[in-house]
Amino acid sequence: MRVLITGISGFAGSHLAEYFLDEGKHEIYGTIKWRSDRQNIVGIQEKLNLLECDIKDAFAVKTVIEQVKPDQIFHLAAQSYVPFSWRAPKETLTTNIIGELNIFEAVRATKLDSYIHIAGSSEEYGLVYPDEVPIKETNPLRPLSPYGVSKVTQDLLGFQYFKSYGMNIIRTRAFNHTGPRRGTVFATSNFAKQIVEIEKGKREPVIKVGNLDAVRDFCDVRDVARAYAMSLSKGKPGEVYNISSGVGVKIKEMLDKLITISKVDLKTETDKSRMRPSDVELLIGSAEKFKKATGWKPSIPFDQTLSDLLDYWRKKIK
Repeated sequence: MRVLITGISGFAGSHLAEYFLDEGKHEIYGTIKWRSDRQNIVGIQEKLNLLECDIKDAFAVKTVIEQVKPDQIFHLAAQSYVPFSWRAPKETLTTNIIGELNIFEAVRATKLDSYIHIAGSSEEYGLVYPDEVPIKETNPLRPLSPYGVSKVTQDLLGFQYFKSYGMNIIRTRAFNHTGPRRGTVFATSNFAKQIVEIEKGKREPVIKVGNLDAVRDFCDVRDVARAYAMSLSKGKPGEVYNISSGVGVKIKEMLDKLITISKVDLKTETDKSRMRPSDVELLIGSAEKFKKATGWKPSIPFDQTLSDLLDYWRKKIK
């Protein structure tokens, strides 16, 4: 197949590229911005067909689609950092919504029959009540951030284009995923980086933290990349699927696990700048619909994910 991954140099995009490379039977194309950080694809870059493209540029997107003629499109390029969406709501909405719209219109204009995966988010659920967990795909969507709103719009736009034009669009709502290469703006990776800096004597034995009471459902990014691939090979166009472990972990529990694995002696200190205007307190998903459709299930234990994340930072920080 000819596989196109938007945002291929990003966290999930780079792992998805590796997944397809390991299969060894596809032509893999990926979009990047001219200023994109390519650290995540060092070592595999020469095996990829990289195309410079800003997904907000309709002409550029159409040019890529016409050139590649992809069998499968995995749309991962996005403004994906929730706190940044409060500081730059317009940028978040424009990048995420218009970027997706440009892909849909380019596929329509070129009359391709591509299968398109839309990477949604558990942030679409937003305000979740205790009696609503584990969260199913039928749960009300109550987003609590501009990012969450942008992902709900992407989700519904995908459904609309499936119904209106018969396009092969499959949506997923991945719950929190982490692992090697996770950006430092995200809690798991930020904590791991701080711990490694303490290990190496580069900072005082104090970790800066935000809200430690929120509950999240974590998967390993490598399991999520596999789920994305399976969504197009085994999922049904028009459907939406949760990707989750089904296990709730408090952010404090996650931090405690990292500290236990590291065996470093430290204390925590709350940093008010890390608090959000409105935080999603409870996200535990049910992936039963997706498991039934594809046979997927998480394979990497959470402790292993965190250990790999610490090792990733140990190699990066000298």
